[in-house]
Amino acid sequence: MTWPDFASEFFTLFVMAFALGMDAFSIGLGMGLIQLRMKQIFYIGLTIGIFHFIMPLLGIGMGRLLSAKFGMFATYVGGALLLFLGVQMIYSSFKKGEDILIKPVGLGLIVFALSVSLDSFSVGLSLGIFGAKTLLTVIVFGAVSMILTWISLLLGRRVQGLLGAYSEVLGGSILLAFGIKLLLPF
Repeated sequence: MTWPDFASEFFTLFVMAFALGMDAFSIGLGMGLIQLRMKQIFYIGLTIGIFHFIMPLLGIGMGRLLSAKFGMFATYVGGALLLFLGVQMIYSSFKKGEDILIKPVGLGLIVFALSVSLDSFSVGLSLGIFGAKTLLTVIVFGAVSMILTWISLLLGRRVQGLLGAYSEVLGGSILLAFGIKLLLPF
């Protein structure tokens, strides 16, 4: 793989990872209001990063299996899945009055990390169908979501009202654009 090819793939994966991390980012902004200790912030970000590593890895494996069995049909399913996730993220950003129901400790942290990383499984499924580089994908997804979570928890007290819903709209828009690009290659 040449440097321009690697840089292009890395940039694409980074943008997708950023879009997926917006879920954890927006929830982390609200969670930052809880006045968490630095140790808790570290563990929350690390746990979310690990889940954003594992879930797309599982999705990529399943996507490659589907691609081998169903060929071009699987490609269209992958693109449609990205469209669906983008629309769903944008829609959920407009829901009002949702409070954080899960405390970010113990089992609550695991449930929280799983809930914000489920879309990574679906995107991993799509990327597996399209033959993305597995190790690069899961490292970028895990690192970006972990860093976004740390940033959002630290900024939560100050900017929650400013970015909350808009960060999910941005993430959903990015996934929507990738879904359209995969379905209508131009």
